[in-house]
Amino acid sequence: MDEEDYSDISESQRHAAEREIRMREKEEGRMSGRMRRGLMYEDSDDDEDRPARKRRIAERAAEGDIDDDDMIESIENLEDMKGHSVREWVAMLGPKTEIKNRFKNFLRTFVDQKGHNVYREKIRQMVEANKGSLIIDYNMLASVEQVLAYFLPEAPTEMLQNFDEAGKEVVLSMYPNYERIAKEIHIRIAELPLIEDLRSLRQLHLNQLIRTGGVVTSCTGVLPQLSIIKYDCNKCGFILGPFYQNQNQEVKPGTCPECQSTGPFEINMEQTIYKNYQRITLQESPGKVPAGRLPRSKDAILLDDLVDMCKPGDEIELTGVYHNNYDGSLNMSNGFPVFATVIQSNYITKKDDKMAAASLTDEDIKAVIALSKDERIGEKVFASIAPSIYGHEDIKRAVALAMFGGEPKNPGGKHKVRGDINILCCGDPGTAKSQFLKYVEKTASRVVYATGQGASAVGLTAYVQRNPVSKEWTLEAGALVLADKGICLIDEFDKMNDADRTSIHEAMEQQSISISKAGIVTSLQARCTIIAAANPIGGRYDPSLTFSENVDLTEPILSRFDILCVVRDTVDPVQDERLANFVVASHMRHHPNECINTTGAEPLPQDLLKKYIIYAKEKVHPKLHQMDQDKIAKMYSDLRRESMATGSIPITVRHIESMIRMAEAHARMHLRDYVNDDDVNMAIRIMLESFISTQKFSVMRSMRKTFGRYLAFRKDNNELLLFILKQLAQDQMMFQKNRFGLEQDTIEISEKDLADKARQINIHNLTSFYDSDIFRINHFSHDSKRKIIIQSF
Repeated sequence: MDEEDYSDISESQRHAAEREIRMREKEEGRMSGRMRRGLMYEDSDDDEDRPARKRRIAERAAEGDIDDDDMIESIENLEDMKGHSVREWVAMLGPKTEIKNRFKNFLRTFVDQKGHNVYREKIRQMVEANKGSLIIDYNMLASVEQVLAYFLPEAPTEMLQNFDEAGKEVVLSMYPNYERIAKEIHIRIAELPLIEDLRSLRQLHLNQLIRTGGVVTSCTGVLPQLSIIKYDCNKCGFILGPFYQNQNQEVKPGTCPECQSTGPFEINMEQTIYKNYQRITLQESPGKVPAGRLPRSKDAILLDDLVDMCKPGDEIELTGVYHNNYDGSLNMSNGFPVFATVIQSNYITKKDDKMAAASLTDEDIKAVIALSKDERIGEKVFASIAPSIYGHEDIKRAVALAMFGGEPKNPGGKHKVRGDINILCCGDPGTAKSQFLKYVEKTASRVVYATGQGASAVGLTAYVQRNPVSKEWTLEAGALVLADKGICLIDEFDKMNDADRTSIHEAMEQQSISISKAGIVTSLQARCTIIAAANPIGGRYDPSLTFSENVDLTEPILSRFDILCVVRDTVDPVQDERLANFVVASHMRHHPNECINTTGAEPLPQDLLKKYIIYAKEKVHPKLHQMDQDKIAKMYSDLRRESMATGSIPITVRHIESMIRMAEAHARMHLRDYVNDDDVNMAIRIMLESFISTQKFSVMRSMRKTFGRYLAFRKDNNELLLFILKQLAQDQMMFQKNRFGLEQDTIEISEKDLADKARQINIHNLTSFYDSDIFRINHFSHDSKRKIIIQSF
């Protein structure tokens, strides 16, 4: 090349001329209102001091001491893309460096409202756990660096690559040797504001960052994927490479640089670097599918440390890049110009993890511990269960104990005793049984809901099916396996076939499910609480028959339930009026936050109740210490004698274990480390209430007398007195009706009658009862002069 024309000017003159041109450009830029040129130092490569100055500014920015003028200049430049697309712009050297510097600055300097340096802390936690993923909240990034937050969804692949490099530099500047543990640091983007449905993904979303949710229906094993590949030349033995493989096409060398041959080349297995690869199928959540449509599904690819984050049956939210797949064989099947699409995952959260104890903040834990100091916490928890359902205190108590659960035991790994409490609610239609199940589904974590009619034996346990792609037999989990360490709710329990019902025998006691089909012999864990609801034979419960005559269930399955709740729809004018008022008021309020409370305890807010249950289950493991064994032994022998005499439900050794489980659940509810007498008494009371409610009506009254001292535990005296007073009022009403033939508006009861009855259960002072709310709410009034109690309707 002939370069003589250019050698006339000396170096100092050239610098001066360039400075003049730059000044002129700056002036013109200001005049025309154009943004100033900043980082595009590809155009000014020959100017040595500008890149160095830029680098100094960027480094100072990362350290946090920079004057505003330089900062404004770089922001203007990053937004002004000079007519390039976002994807081209962020891949250029200048903007790329600026993006990395700004992201480093964000990681080092971002503080929340309390002044905590958020990401320094997160990096420290990541390093302590030897992880390779740093989770960034998109909203935090957008609040500080709007430009980066704008570029990220538009060009996610390039931006995430820049972020990964910047993140690695920040981590290594804080922990220089961390590269030995994690070769790569991946930035994961959480809390992307817009959530797309799987069915609404279109061409518009291609190569964009999206967030979607669904249920994982299947996943492959973890396979190695080529990341950096090296080849051996077969002719001269020279090693070619490294070649960086991407998702779309295979990179191959053309010729050997050493001997110029065109191959063949073999992959050098030792020096090639692989990464983990797993493919999952994500299907729309059942609740999101429009009526009458089939759920759609989409494949997603998990790489590196995202593999095995989720298993089939998990409901997840996934943030990732929506790609089309350049796979030759797929294009054959789709017809040439059509491509299949796939989501390249960046971040995954499980719905269950949002409820895990790790998600509780320090403030939540303080609130939970402060609550547990309240001596009435047990009653408050009972009152908080399904506050939109009126009455049914016994079911609320049972459900609360089941949600807290007892303590499983496995001494020496030989004999396993379950810790979960199983409940069966049986009774008249229209008594809110299914509503209780729906309430538990919304409140507890990891819940699976099934109905007797809609579930088969294999749908509840597990089934073997042939994979349509690989033609292998695979094991698919049923409802009880999916509810492992959670709760399985079965509605319409009486509508199940006997064959299906026997399939859950093993799951209810041994808490495992054994499978031997199609050459697969294995056992699956099903450590779950079962809460079932059933209607009696013929629709209504007949109190003149025993429980087993009312319900079409076999003895083996009845003995596996710890608590049996019988729900009777009895006619009581006062209760019916209050129930009607409650229902109307809750409909007017649309969703009852507070309710007419029959127990008098103040219910907890539902969010706090959820956190309380999570904390108690994770952190509290009550032990049986100095438990009153004689009391339980005597109680068990009494129950056995009565059950043999009356022929109601069979009492077995399982019921002793049930009492112990309930005592542990009650201790856990109070966050106690040891089971005390209160817990045992409460367990005995619930056990007895469950047993007595299953008797014939004729036997029930005598039993209440026999076990009166146990049943009175923790019952407010006022409640007992109200029960006695109501019986007296009922008798008086019957007497007046028979005598006068008409129902009276008011009923008068002698004060002496109530006092005599109260003395039988060791209650001597009635004045507090006459002043109580419970007395007034039930339309009673006390006339002290005439010494009578009046009930008006």
